[in-house]
Amino acid sequence: MNWYLDAWKNYVTFTGRSRRKAYWTFVLFNFLAIILVNVVDNVLGLAGQDGYGPLTAIYGLAVFLPGLALAIRRLHDTGRSGWWMLISFLPLIGVIVLIVFFVTDSQPGSNPYGPNPKDTLAA
Repeated sequence: MNWYLDAWKNYVTFTGRSRRKAYWTFVLFNFLAIILVNVVDNVLGLAGQDGYGPLTAIYGLAVFLPGLALAIRRLHDTGRSGWWMLISFLPLIGVIVLIVFFVTDSQPGSNPYGPNPKDTLAA
């Protein structure tokens, strides 16, 4: 849970590095939260024909910036620029490439984006 809250604390911090655990914990909690909010939308009868309602949209908008910032910090952790996020505009291939980058282990030691977060935790 701390990994999820840390992403919210660094809401729009696009500098530095983030570990795999932080990224994937955030993804998991967001997936579960979207399901929960979508169920609430449907139970309250707020969902449209597409199955989504205003609460789901509000949550999606609220989580957009921290998710983007965390994804960019995750790319930094692997030694890549945040501009690699633009590859997601390529259908299918872009998403596959990003997933591979997100599951890649941290670049050892410091890189241009900062010290390795694994080393920082061990100190």
